[in-house]
Amino acid sequence: MMRANHLCFGLAALLLSIALVSSADAQQRVYELRTYTTNEGKLENLHARFRDHTMELFEKQGMQNHVYWVPNGGEGADNTLVYIISHENRDAAAQSWKGFLEDPEWKKVAAESEKDGKILAKRPDSVFMEPTDFSPQNFESAEQPRLFELRTYTTAEGRLPALLQRFRDGELKLFEKQGMTNVAYFTPVEMPNTLIYVVAHKDGAAMKKAWDGFRNDQEWQELWEQSTKDGKIVIKVDRQVLRPVDYSPMK
Repeated sequence: MMRANHLCFGLAALLLSIALVSSADAQQRVYELRTYTTNEGKLENLHARFRDHTMELFEKQGMQNHVYWVPNGGEGADNTLVYIISHENRDAAAQSWKGFLEDPEWKKVAAESEKDGKILAKRPDSVFMEPTDFSPQNFESAEQPRLFELRTYTTAEGRLPALLQRFRDGELKLFEKQGMTNVAYFTPVEMPNTLIYVVAHKDGAAMKKAWDGFRNDQEWQELWEQSTKDGKIVIKVDRQVLRPVDYSPMK
């Protein structure tokens, strides 16, 4: 009986150790937000390259594809691709990109895709991000394609912890209360005083209704007042409304 107890204790300790290692790995994972701007008339060429080749070549190098979007109308709708991928850590990211750029298959794909002209108008923008401790990392797809908001909040100097605490204390729940889906929350590695997050909506009407309800919610107003007693937190908000492309893993 004592031997059995020792075995059970050992098994429990092993499982706990595995769980702790898995948790540490999850914390180390780094996400990359990338934005591509194409030359006029070349967005479909870029889509074809990602759809037919690039995503698979990313996975070959150990990158994980999460979501691919285009702006839902307005500026950039005909020449912009926005996507999020992830890497095991920053060192793995550097190794993956090196392997990708040196891959003979990628070089062949790149050359063939640009026989009729260069696709990208400029160097891609890249932002490395770490998930916050309250981020759900909810990259699961829905039955029907949704609209997404990619929101970037810039805080006053030193006020990012207060913003994170406000989200941690209840803002995510208030979003859910209004029908929004919390997807992911990040702090950029090289951008201080910044929070980047993604929420999803059923459609444009649902998005408007959700934000109207949120702004008028008394619980939100009380949370906002409590959090700003020591001064203003957010000094700038940038917002993109995006829709997933047909090859996006998350929709």
